[in-house]
Amino acid sequence: MRPILLAQTVHSVKRVRVSQSIILLFPLISAILYVFGAMFLKRAIQFGFDMWRISFICNLIYAIIFSSLLVMGGTIHVELLWQPALIAALFVIGQSATILSLQSGDVSLATPVLGLKILLVAFFTALILKDGVVLAHWIAAVLSVLGIGLLSRSGARHHEGVKKTLLCAALAALAFALFDVLVQKWSPAWGAGRFLPIMFAFGALQSLAMIPFFKSAAHISREGWRALYIGGVLASIQSVFFVGAVAVYGKATSANVVYSTRGLWSVVLVWYTGHLFNNTEHESGKAVFGTRLAGAILMTLSVAIVFAV
Repeated sequence: MRPILLAQTVHSVKRVRVSQSIILLFPLISAILYVFGAMFLKRAIQFGFDMWRISFICNLIYAIIFSSLLVMGGTIHVELLWQPALIAALFVIGQSATILSLQSGDVSLATPVLGLKILLVAFFTALILKDGVVLAHWIAAVLSVLGIGLLSRSGARHHEGVKKTLLCAALAALAFALFDVLVQKWSPAWGAGRFLPIMFAFGALQSLAMIPFFKSAAHISREGWRALYIGGVLASIQSVFFVGAVAVYGKATSANVVYSTRGLWSVVLVWYTGHLFNNTEHESGKAVFGTRLAGAILMTLSVAIVFAV
């Protein structure tokens, strides 16, 4: 009986590892979609859209797309509506800071810096959830941040708005880190099918405050509007994959380490497909590409560590 029992145990362990790997595919898909969404939104900015209108429209799209999760069911806690409202405010802040960072600098500069969220999520997970983060995840997080340092440093002398880009991206990372951890903490009592749609509905309502700050968009062409809507839809879909995975399965720290590969994808995809979006970041030169590639390798190694444990 012992050999049979041992075989069953090994099979169960392998099945758990496979299921965890499948779960982590969601943030990986989100990372790739995020970069394409960011390039479309950057294109919309080039057409003359202001950050307030972009944030407002994106948040409306988020609310519409996440309403599809209502079919998953759940429970509404009227006395706890402050929870999704608070998380929505964090999301709106993070979203606005992200758009401002894209307005100030390059996609391949702002996106990797957003990866600072990894360490912040690990810190807030231990502080708020009282959930110990394993040593391997801390190592992966540190490697990711070192990679982010290389990615960001390589673009520092190529853009005059670097300080503003870095500051806005760091603010977005802080807001989104708290967002992820609180979603993991509070959403189980509601169920993803109630918490997330309600939360993004609050986000859309809070975004109404942005309307007075809109600039005229009468001069913007149909192509500009198309870039804005496509970028908003891609950003929303990637959020469904990522936020939904965190809300249903937890694993906020490991999910964010995998999600940080958007820094890698931002370098590769901007370099090879940026011209399709009138993006000139690929013209920075081979030296910049080499430094960013070194950072991307560190970030890829961090992902391998997460998958290995």
